[in-house]
Amino acid sequence: MIIDLSPQRRDDLLEVTKAGDALTINGMAFDFSALPDGATIPAGEVPCEWLVGPVERTAGELHLTLILPHGPGPSQAVAFPPPLIDPPDGVIALPADPQPSIPDPAEEEPADVDG
Repeated sequence: MIIDLSPQRRDDLLEVTKAGDALTINGMAFDFSALPDGATIPAGEVPCEWLVGPVERTAGELHLTLILPHGPGPSQAVAFPPPLIDPPDGVIALPADPQPSIPDPAEEEPADVDG
């Protein structure tokens, strides 16, 4: 399986799990095991907003493209990710930048307002 990634500025999250030629994308299962060699599912035919472009099987290998959501100012690794080639079964490790830390208001020191 070869998964190309198409980075896109989005605030939603993506979780992908692989089991053979089946992917579970944010909880929805898509099984491509019946796609014969040389066949293509045209772009837009799979009811999944995360899949862009066609899903193809070439020389026995499944090829597809997933949107890769990212926040503002992505790193080079997220903005220009390499394809994922033969990812193992299980949760697929997608390139991601660390989430910015949100300060805990209880830990902030009070401002000195007495001057």
